[in-house]
Amino acid sequence: MLAATSQALFAEAHPLPWLSSSPVSLVMLLLISFIGLIIARYSQHYLAGERRESHYYCSLQLTLAAVSVVVISNHLLLLLAAWIAISLSLHQLLMFYPERPRAALAAHKKFLFARIAEGSLLGAALLLYAEHGTWRIDEIVAAYPVAQLSLYEQIAALLLALTALIKCAQLPVHGWLIQVVEAPTPVSALLHAGIINLGGYLLILFAPLLTQAAAAQWLLLVFAGLTTLLAGLIMMTRTSIKVRLAWSTCAQMGLMLVECALGLFELALLHLIAHSCYKAYAFLNAGSTVEAQLYRQLAPAGRPDARAWLEAALLSTALVAAPVAYLAPAGPYSPWLLLTLTLSLVLAERAGRLHAGKLLPALGLAVVLITAYGLQKSGAAWLAPELPPSAGALGDAWVCLLVASLFLGYILLRYAPNSALGRRLWQSIYAGLYLDEWATRTTLAVWPIRLPVRANAKQLPQPLLNRESLS
Repeated sequence: MLAATSQALFAEAHPLPWLSSSPVSLVMLLLISFIGLIIARYSQHYLAGERRESHYYCSLQLTLAAVSVVVISNHLLLLLAAWIAISLSLHQLLMFYPERPRAALAAHKKFLFARIAEGSLLGAALLLYAEHGTWRIDEIVAAYPVAQLSLYEQIAALLLALTALIKCAQLPVHGWLIQVVEAPTPVSALLHAGIINLGGYLLILFAPLLTQAAAAQWLLLVFAGLTTLLAGLIMMTRTSIKVRLAWSTCAQMGLMLVECALGLFELALLHLIAHSCYKAYAFLNAGSTVEAQLYRQLAPAGRPDARAWLEAALLSTALVAAPVAYLAPAGPYSPWLLLTLTLSLVLAERAGRLHAGKLLPALGLAVVLITAYGLQKSGAAWLAPELPPSAGALGDAWVCLLVASLFLGYILLRYAPNSALGRRLWQSIYAGLYLDEWATRTTLAVWPIRLPVRANAKQLPQPLLNRESLS
């Protein structure tokens, strides 16, 4: 629907050569405009009367303008300039409450990681220019596929993958994303719904180059794949709604990058659009999210028995096997495994304390999900077609292993948290494997900062000492 709307609106547009009118760029521009409008309207009430309200709106407009330039840019230097502008204006939004130590620390780490990502993107741009003799992105992308990538192109693909990993806050540079919940809610919604997705958009933009660079694909498969697994499990150990949403974003971005590494760029684009809309709604509706979470705690899903699991596994396998047999895909098969396991959970956990959990409604929901997924994936394929990756069957097997591990970890934490293995897993992942602590120490060692001190910092009461107690 987004694709059709964008084509209808911009079919007659004739932009400048250094601006792109590709369907993907127009869909992204329409998405950003929609999300930006919602956030601006929400901010009118949320920040009414704030001392720095005018400063907020100035930074918000600059950020939205820079993001819009990134998605319609057809020039490497313009893309880089807008990418830097996003980081600088976003820094002002993250520091809206400069007196908060956690906000200042998160913005400081984000600022340093952003400089690394920008340096990586600059290196990729220079290498691609040296190889092709042009700054225009469409001319560079049109040169692929080629018989064999040169050394410059291999390094450029690696740098693009590194830029995407940092921009999408993948482990171990993820901590700032978890800590920016100190910023105002509209800022969190803008960050999670629009800005952090740009790493995936960058890979979709240079998809023909990425699919020929096996080293870049494996860099994404390893780091983004492990981030998806660990962040998805860590999210289950958190109680704060905003922190859970932040870990969810980290995991979702990892899955989107894995899809790009597997050559499923149409699926990654669909994932990007769906995640943007969902996360904007989730953050702006955080109050109702807390209420919904309380309802889930009061009426949790019933514990499935062996028969329920077997029934769910057989039904979900049959439901997924039908479109697979009809479409006869050559691979990869890991997304179908993920869909099968997800439907198994939906069917097995359909029973709660407040409802009987009949099979027919749950089965109908599963059919609707598969149908919607197939139709949307076909529509997204028109914008970003699937390309064969260099990682091949080995990369697909790696993702299948990660998906199975995520499913088993979920079962263990959900239904056996007090077992010896469950307690060991909980203790291991609750602190995020201490990766953020390592990244924070490294960041402060490279670039120290004096954090603000709260004016009303809590202090423990001191006991009263008298002469007898001293003696």
